[in-house]
Amino acid sequence: MIKIGIECENLEDPKSRWGVGQVTLNLLKEYADNLEWQKKYKLYLYFKKKVPDDDIFKIQNSKFKIRVLGFPSFNIFYHILMPLRAMADRLDWMFFPAYQLPPLYIGKSVVMLTHDVYYEYKYGDLPFRYKLSYGIFTNWAAKFATKILAISETSKKEVARVYKINHDKIFVSYLGVSSHNPQSVIRNSKLGNYILYIGQMFPRRHARETILAFKKVITEHSNILQNIGMLNLKLILVGQDKYNPPQIKELIKNINKELDSEKIIHYDYIEKREDLEKLYAGAKALVYVSDREAFGLPPMEALSLGVPPVIADNELGHELFGDYAFYSLKENNPSEALAKEGSMVDSIADAIRRALTDEQKISKIKSEGFEFEKKYSWKSFAYKFFDNVKK
Repeated sequence: MIKIGIECENLEDPKSRWGVGQVTLNLLKEYADNLEWQKKYKLYLYFKKKVPDDDIFKIQNSKFKIRVLGFPSFNIFYHILMPLRAMADRLDWMFFPAYQLPPLYIGKSVVMLTHDVYYEYKYGDLPFRYKLSYGIFTNWAAKFATKILAISETSKKEVARVYKINHDKIFVSYLGVSSHNPQSVIRNSKLGNYILYIGQMFPRRHARETILAFKKVITEHSNILQNIGMLNLKLILVGQDKYNPPQIKELIKNINKELDSEKIIHYDYIEKREDLEKLYAGAKALVYVSDREAFGLPPMEALSLGVPPVIADNELGHELFGDYAFYSLKENNPSEALAKEGSMVDSIADAIRRALTDEQKISKIKSEGFEFEKKYSWKSFAYKFFDNVKK
């Protein structure tokens, strides 16, 4: 039996389960549902302080070997206690989904790595301690991990370039979407008409510009909204304000005051997954315009429920979505098209307008999006992962 360790600290706080936490939890769920994998692989899960309340960890005679190391400091847990405990367990492989490889760990390892992490520590607004940590330990992973997991072909190419890794060391496994028939998800009719933003908020994801673009749509295109019966259109944002300094709350307050109506609503977090799915399903469009992503789950989850995604016009967007999205051009793109459309705010506003009014494309997304996104499944992600951790 092949023994695989997985770092699971990212699951301990449900409110922080963006990205890495989603990957880890869904990999474990797929394993728990597959008897053949359970016969072939034994998973060792390493937690910092506690085991979360998810049902898969409550199963009697658990399918996992669970290790709770009981130390509050992340750095001591991640870089000292976890690698020592993992090596004591004599693992065949160790999976580090949070981009960093502890130098103390000696053994076969898989590290998930994305190019946006590189740009964040190089050029982003992260606190110095995070920049230092990512700068040291993502580069250590690039050099010394046995294999690197990338989550798109675009990201693989960029990871290989910025970290100077041989392409042969990197394998691609697309992230998945929890499939639902769009007709099976009950929408919250009390919310009326709204567009949606989901994800942590910082400059490269243009949450601020999205809010300003929404304001532009409802103030300058009210005749269009009236024609399609959406004069009461709202913007709902879900995610923590990671701008430095924070600015989203104040911006929303000022715009709502200016509009004399609570047109923009912000939640830091939606606790229940089913409530988040209802929010997705009822949206008229989802806006996720990011300069740089390795994958980007929110627009794919929106598409799975027949909701038109508004995304950046870049290589990744076209790789993943093809014709099943509305594209917003990048502000610093020198093309004539952008020169006519103006700024990033104008470009996002134009993409939102098209996502609300292009009936032919909206109909295609609603009728075919569910089938299109099926190729992005967590089962496929898990198959590719386990295929790469053979002895």
